Amino acid sequence: MAVLLYPLMGEKVTNLREKNNTLSFVVHKNATKKQIKEEMENIYRVKVKKVNTLIVNGKKKAHVKLEPEFSAVDIASRFGVL
Repeated sequence: MAVLLYPLMGEKVTNLREKNNTLSFVVHKNATKKQIKEEMENIYRVKVKKVNTLIVNGKKKAHVKLEPEFSAVDIASRFGVL
């Protein structure tokens, strides 16, 4: 099961990415924080500091805060958000 479905884009997410070193994704509704963290670390080769999840309009979103030595802006540019 793919946990990360697609990255979120928008002004609020861009502010989170630049100011809080956080990436935002829509994730599988049954995904746990641990599964999200493991998939982020395996796919993007980063260290995750914290995962926050919320369900809005039937979609589960995850805000993944990275450790300071990794840049969310650089990771986002790898998958074409910028």
